[in-house]
Amino acid sequence: MKEIRIKDSSLQQAASEGMDAFVDVFVNAINAAIGNELTAETMAELNSDQITLLAYRTLRDEVMDGGFVQLIHNGYGPFIFKNPFAKAIKQWGLRELSKLIYNAHTLYIKYGPEIERDCTDEEFMALFEQYEEFDEMDDAFVENEESWTNMVAVYIDDHIENFATIEQ
Repeated sequence: MKEIRIKDSSLQQAASEGMDAFVDVFVNAINAAIGNELTAETMAELNSDQITLLAYRTLRDEVMDGGFVQLIHNGYGPFIFKNPFAKAIKQWGLRELSKLIYNAHTLYIKYGPEIERDCTDEEFMALFEQYEEFDEMDDAFVENEESWTNMVAVYIDDHIENFATIEQ
């Protein structure tokens, strides 16, 4: 396992800035430890909580930017839907997000190959109209993101030793 180290002063600073900054400290430290390359090899160097956190950040960034269609088109479908991510976040207490992921997984199975294919920018933009079934899920994510990120921050704080060693 990679040893992830975070300075207590950095953690205190981030905590004073809010939940997003607090979560960012851990995401950034984990990414730095694996050279910002999440591969099968680097995943083997992380524990399940660290991988789940990186998956949550990927999900959040992609869905907030362009919804589930963008997440899938950018190649993150297997990472989110073909791993036990939904089960892991349910264990973190994010039951509603877990349900949303399971629902999106159903559409991913149905449409994933079509959405993942290479296409022009114009064709990519057309995907949003073609796969409107994701719209409600996108809206639900956006509406709940702040609450879910807060719950992620609380989980990290309650299980800090699973994410990093805090040093002076």
